[in-house]
Amino acid sequence: MGLTHVTATVINPARPGRKAKLSFLVDSGAIYTVAPGEVLDRLGIKPHGSRTFVLADGTHVTRKIGDAIFAIDGERAASPVVFGEKGDSQLFGTVSLEALGFVLDPIRRELRRLPMLLG
Repeated sequence: MGLTHVTATVINPARPGRKAKLSFLVDSGAIYTVAPGEVLDRLGIKPHGSRTFVLADGTHVTRKIGDAIFAIDGERAASPVVFGEKGDSQLFGTVSLEALGFVLDPIRRELRRLPMLLG
């Protein structure tokens, strides 16, 4: 099974001129996006709380969480972001993907646009 990576721009919602382009592993099993905390701090993105997460090996970790804007292929959307710590993977999760209107095609291992339904 192959891995899918995506380059996304992370933007401070309060100061859109502060942004950084990062490479993420697209993880269809991850709910939230994890970006390096030092990058989020540098962009001025502030955490508004923390949550405890379960890793694939069953370990529980607590991480800060905030809000960011993500941009991929001309699409922009707000989404929660986890402040990653040393040793954490940079993951792009399903909440951010769906907010942008994308889904991971599990066969082709590429992002596809979602049909945007309201009803």
